[in-house]
Amino acid sequence: MPMDKVTSLPLATYFRPQKLVDFVGHERILNETGFLYSAIKNDRVPSLIFWGPPGTGKTTLALIIAQETQADFLQLSAVNSGVKDLRQIVERAEANARMKIKTILFVDEIHRWNKAQQDALLPEVENGRLILIGATTENPSFALNSALLSRAKVVVLDSLSPDNLAVIINNAAKKLKVKLKADIVSVIARYADGDARVALNILEAAWHQSSSPDLKIIKEIINKPNLLYDKTGEQHYNLISALHKSMRGGDANASLYWLARMMEGGEDPLYVARRLLRFASEDVGLANNSALMLANSVFDACHKLGLPECKVHLAQLVVYLAKSPKSVAAYHAYDVAKAEVEQSGSLPVPIHLRNAPTGLMKDLGYGKDYKYPPMEDSSAQEYLPKELKNSTLGKLTWK
Repeated sequence: MPMDKVTSLPLATYFRPQKLVDFVGHERILNETGFLYSAIKNDRVPSLIFWGPPGTGKTTLALIIAQETQADFLQLSAVNSGVKDLRQIVERAEANARMKIKTILFVDEIHRWNKAQQDALLPEVENGRLILIGATTENPSFALNSALLSRAKVVVLDSLSPDNLAVIINNAAKKLKVKLKADIVSVIARYADGDARVALNILEAAWHQSSSPDLKIIKEIINKPNLLYDKTGEQHYNLISALHKSMRGGDANASLYWLARMMEGGEDPLYVARRLLRFASEDVGLANNSALMLANSVFDACHKLGLPECKVHLAQLVVYLAKSPKSVAAYHAYDVAKAEVEQSGSLPVPIHLRNAPTGLMKDLGYGKDYKYPPMEDSSAQEYLPKELKNSTLGKLTWK
């Protein structure tokens, strides 16, 4: 394709590699002794689920596999396709099978298909008419049903390294005849944050302005760092987990970092405030009862003020929770009580603890012999069902 046609296509599409030898990155899974490399070279590729962040080459790798194994490559987007589209794919796969041609079906964002749509794939994957390659940014354990997941090999694609991105940027710049200094390449790679598509989009915008873009042009295009953050995806849960564990470990600096990653990535402050409210009891607990009061106040402040003002309240709370002493006594004690309920079932409330608002209830003994603690000696009074007196729950102690 002549270079004057490039402008009609995104660079990420135009410069997509066609052969495995030209594919950049993912050395961990594509080394010559690895499973995937051997499967491709020996033409024994099973159904696969590519799991990784955007811009890591999931679609490109699927296309290369089809090229290397001489398979018919069919593609669906789970966002705008359904069972009807799949039926047409199956018909083509059946025709291919009669001609001894393999069929690879690539389903982008496969996690967006519901259970019925995913189940519709099962017979075709099982009988071998289709080799499924699904791409997802979501954890397959949660996003895909177990039946489909058991019939495919999950391949994890990590974010591309800055060195990988530098190779991709330089290769594209060479083809575009764009002169890029090493520091420019480094800046683009850093801001792309592991996403080749973002890197090439920045390069494309710079190419339209100059055949030798300087740092000023690049910074104007970038404007701000491209923070990798999906409020509904895997990264969302990874970051809140990092924040939680950093506070639990008492590292206030790391806690502030993970908080800033979430907030500057566009997270809802009320979501963070709710998680901190939970942390105040789950991890700080009885070691510092003031933590729960402060967490509740910060939640209220976030609700009243919103962004950006409430960031300082969240920062104050995160540091406070990180530096506070910790106790999980109440957290674990509830689990003990829950386990006892599940094991012993609906034990009757001891009769002396029952209220007696009617004459019949009084006649039946409800409330009889109950000791009123503010005015009577109730030290010997039992509050648990008698069956639990010597249970683990009954022997819990509080200091």
